[in-house]
Amino acid sequence: MKVNGTPYRTIWLDDDGRTVKTIDQRWLPHEFRVVDLTSREDVAIAIKDMWVRGAPLIGATAAFGMAIQMGIDPSDASLHETWDILHDTRPTAINLKWALDDMRALLMPLAPADRVEAAYRRAVEICDEDVEICRQIGLNGLKIIEEIAAKKCGKPVNILTHCNAGWLATVDWGTATSPIYHALEKGIEVHVWVDETRPRNQGAHLTTWEMVSHGVPHKLIVDNAGGHLMQHGEVDLVIVGTDRTTAHGDVCNKIGTYLKALAAHDNNVPFYVALPSPTIDWTVKDGVKEIPIEERDGEEISHLWGKQEDGSIGQVQVSPDGAEHGNPAFDVTPSRLVTGLITERGVCDASREGLAGLFPEFAK
Repeated sequence: MKVNGTPYRTIWLDDDGRTVKTIDQRWLPHEFRVVDLTSREDVAIAIKDMWVRGAPLIGATAAFGMAIQMGIDPSDASLHETWDILHDTRPTAINLKWALDDMRALLMPLAPADRVEAAYRRAVEICDEDVEICRQIGLNGLKIIEEIAAKKCGKPVNILTHCNAGWLATVDWGTATSPIYHALEKGIEVHVWVDETRPRNQGAHLTTWEMVSHGVPHKLIVDNAGGHLMQHGEVDLVIVGTDRTTAHGDVCNKIGTYLKALAAHDNNVPFYVALPSPTIDWTVKDGVKEIPIEERDGEEISHLWGKQEDGSIGQVQVSPDGAEHGNPAFDVTPSRLVTGLITERGVCDASREGLAGLFPEFAK
């Protein structure tokens, strides 16, 4: 995607082939900042404090974190310790573990002297693979948008999103946004309802920034407006992303996704999940019971982050001193509420049979 006319990925290697650069998303949409990651501690902080976020980007960042550490200390002890440190940063998104497992499996059989080059090479491959996965998700999701557009006789296809499953959540293209970008490129009229997505407002801060930057017609709405819009026929399609999906098609995503799925089900609105295959957890059957839900700091609820009247960036407190807060970051949408899963290999039912049909090598 482009920022002010310049193509960017969300994470990349500098010209020295060792320094990892990424967009510090905490400052968007008001400031575009690029930061260097030069140690595993930098990477751990970037993931935990959400300089980077979104399951695919978290995985790619963790892979680079492993590579950076191999350049500092390629020993077995360092490899295992780095896996532990980075794995503990965020518990819900399965791409983190997937990438760390992938890197460890590659590096362990190698002599320490051979690990640095192999680690950087594989981290770059993981990024390239993610870009292609997201591109294919977009092409497969485009078919759904085309079918709806054909029935609307030239009127825009109204798509509701939740959180940010855009290119900022991946290495490029995004998951839920990729079909939207492909539709726009093909000349299909689309309009996006962007959920603000409290408490961190990733929709308001990030998805709207993407929509503005890419020229996508959209309107930012409060989270609770989605059901109302569906009742009045103003939503043709819901597309969301996912941080972890079970082998049976339950979908764990940003808190509030479950409520959108319920509203969509009640109003016969198709509810699709854009699903890169590394986000499938084949070991989990019941998402509600088995997926760990991250509980984040209550300050994300008590304070809002944004531009002040004087143009400075800062926080304001919205709840009273002494208030207590609960902040579960994700919820699980049961497969029965999901119309279909949009993957890089095609669209399938949200079921074990559906996923196994597309990914038979994993469904054992």
